Amino acid sequence: MSLPIVHHAAYTADIPADHRFPMGKYRRLTALLVEAGLAPGGFVVPEPAGAAELALAHDAGYVDQVLSLTVPKPIEREIGLPMNETVVRRAAAATGGTIATARLALAHGLACNTAGGSHHARTEQGAGFCTFNDVAVAIRVLLAERLIETALVVDCDVHQGDGTAAIFAGDANVTTLSLHAERNYPVRKRASSIDIGFPDETGDRDYLEALAGILPGLVDRLGPDIVFYNAGVDPHRDDRLGRLALSDDGLAARDRFVISEVRRRKLPLVGVIGGGYGADVEAIAARHALLFKAAASEAG
Repeated sequence: MSLPIVHHAAYTADIPADHRFPMGKYRRLTALLVEAGLAPGGFVVPEPAGAAELALAHDAGYVDQVLSLTVPKPIEREIGLPMNETVVRRAAAATGGTIATARLALAHGLACNTAGGSHHARTEQGAGFCTFNDVAVAIRVLLAERLIETALVVDCDVHQGDGTAAIFAGDANVTTLSLHAERNYPVRKRASSIDIGFPDETGDRDYLEALAGILPGLVDRLGPDIVFYNAGVDPHRDDRLGRLALSDDGLAARDRFVISEVRRRKLPLVGVIGGGYGADVEAIAARHALLFKAAASEAG
């Protein structure tokens, strides 16, 4: 069976060409996946998340502000994206995409979204290029529908998953693991279930050793009903917003390890792409494609 891949054209929003968020990476990523033969039947097109779904993880008032294009300017500045109609459509589509990816993972064991991983959005508002927390919304949807009872979030984006940690603080049904650059954004971290903060310039060996030291035992102990994997590529040594020093090979090894550890225990895994920043959209998209190559190899 080929890997189910979820994608929506709305993932690419209209923002200024000189904006530091590399919006073009989504379109280029999907082209690379097609070129690599990883989407032989095309992509699964999701329904955008609706207000009721979004309000499972966010304050209803904030959801209404986003959907009605009335986000207060201070919050818009914290999000860091112009809150225009296309950006809002992108946020709803990406969240719906992660919900759809989770459903596919429950059905097939493994599925990936070509967006997602907006882990800085917290209950009351967005932040750090994240409007809605797609993983948190998807988990809450699955819990509400009683499709799962427990979930594990494995967040390997270079930035700590503060929004996800805050949303699930005190929730015994959801465990959050964050591996990140300790001195990177956000300055004020929110405690995940488990946080591993790396010093600047941490490379492949030390990173992979830390991951191998925590993940297998954690998965064995929890036996979660589903695992959400944020495969951010911003730990790469060339990333504009990184501070760590992983190589392409290191990122690929990380992705293979997480996916294989989860799938050999026959647990469903949802892959989302997380962050990746810089002017070279081609290089960033190629790094994101590593997740899909690792997942396709496991699915096949």
